[in-house]
Amino acid sequence: MLKLLNRAIIFPPVDVNAFRTNGSLLNLELPFVNQCRTTTILRRVKNPKLLKSYADPSKYVPHTKKNQVYEVEERTENRKEGNIEVVLKQFVQGLGNKGEVVSVRRSVAYNDLLVPGFAMYATEEEKRKAVVARETKKVDDEDYSSAFAPRTMRVLSKAVYGLVMNKENKWVVEPWHVKAALRKVGTHILDESCIELPKTKIEGPDMNLEGKEFFVTITINNKEKVKTRMRIHHWSTEIGDRLPPVPLHWTKRAEALFPEEKEELDALPVPEPPKKEEDD
Repeated sequence: MLKLLNRAIIFPPVDVNAFRTNGSLLNLELPFVNQCRTTTILRRVKNPKLLKSYADPSKYVPHTKKNQVYEVEERTENRKEGNIEVVLKQFVQGLGNKGEVVSVRRSVAYNDLLVPGFAMYATEEEKRKAVVARETKKVDDEDYSSAFAPRTMRVLSKAVYGLVMNKENKWVVEPWHVKAALRKVGTHILDESCIELPKTKIEGPDMNLEGKEFFVTITINNKEKVKTRMRIHHWSTEIGDRLPPVPLHWTKRAEALFPEEKEELDALPVPEPPKKEEDD
């Protein structure tokens, strides 16, 4: 194997007037000088023959033309760069809390974390400081249970979930009804104990409840709590008895099932209607 080191220096155009004034190129400011260092690894196609123990060393030719033919094995400029570790200086959504060491791509680390000041390079000293800070840190309300907890809270607070209940049989709203309603739209809850229903029991079928909404409290990772809206809709197995659907009902305000919850429900944001695709 043979390694060839290549150095390249790129100079910007030199201002002639500045050269005449200063009298030397050493006095010029070259802010865009870029020095790069690359390595090309070559492999010899045909290895030279070794000298036999009985051969005459004076007649031995170590290299011939066929031994000077090489193939490119690898170029370091084409080598994929790995991730780098940084220490977060504050909570960053999708990555972690303050003081955590995360591994990200170099472009993400530089453009989104280091330049804005959200993180610093994970040197050994900074890692030790981060460990000490986490051990001595008090309970901080800004810290979340996971990197995606704020996003989950935002999605649950903006959504309006339809609670489809039977129109013929009696029922009482239970946590598993809420779990099934969220699962229908792709939100999975593993444990029903994290769902907190209103204190007042909701029973049916009752057409006076049709289209009315209430909120349930969902606990995320035993820490964050978020309120999400549930809207009751009666459904029948008989096609003729089914209620007509209301288009885009989740983008409209609905009557509160419990009057005391009206202010809290109005404080929750309303989802925006889907954007219509423009015709070409």
